Amino acid sequence: MKQILLTMLLTTYMYASIDTISSFEADFAQSITDEKDKVLVYNGHVVATKPQNAKWNYLEPVKKDVYISKFKVTIVEPEIEQVILKKIESNFDFFKIIGNAKQIKKNIYVANYKNSSFTIVKNNDLIESISYIDEFENRVKILFKNQKQNHKIDSEVFTPHYPLYFDVIRD
Repeated sequence: MKQILLTMLLTTYMYASIDTISSFEADFAQSITDEKDKVLVYNGHVVATKPQNAKWNYLEPVKKDVYISKFKVTIVEPEIEQVILKKIESNFDFFKIIGNAKQIKKNIYVANYKNSSFTIVKNNDLIESISYIDEFENRVKILFKNQKQNHKIDSEVFTPHYPLYFDVIRD
């Protein structure tokens, strides 16, 4: 769970840092490869805006919505009728961390955060992919397509919605 949360948070803020992007929207495929080369792929759609709003809508292999705001993450899992509420430590400055990404080659940037290195690939000024190794030594790569940048996004998108009968877990 920590790896997914870290991925979502860092990825969300990368969009806003490299090219002063104020909003980002895209379809994504996130692959996680373990040490035995077993690959798990998640597909979905992400919407993000400055300063710290994001919604990751996972569609496959399981449906899940992840809402990120300045101080909390809400994970809605309709298949198991569950909502997880997590607090985020407010002393992390993700914009500053990702804003320090350095260009190492044409269209390739590297950002370092807590002993992890994130490789960001751009194509025609759009974020194409983000790759890193997580705390479990899994290789993670997020590929984006149908990207849109700097367009107006209704703030209602970032408000979690779920039925009242769902179990709510506070972490």
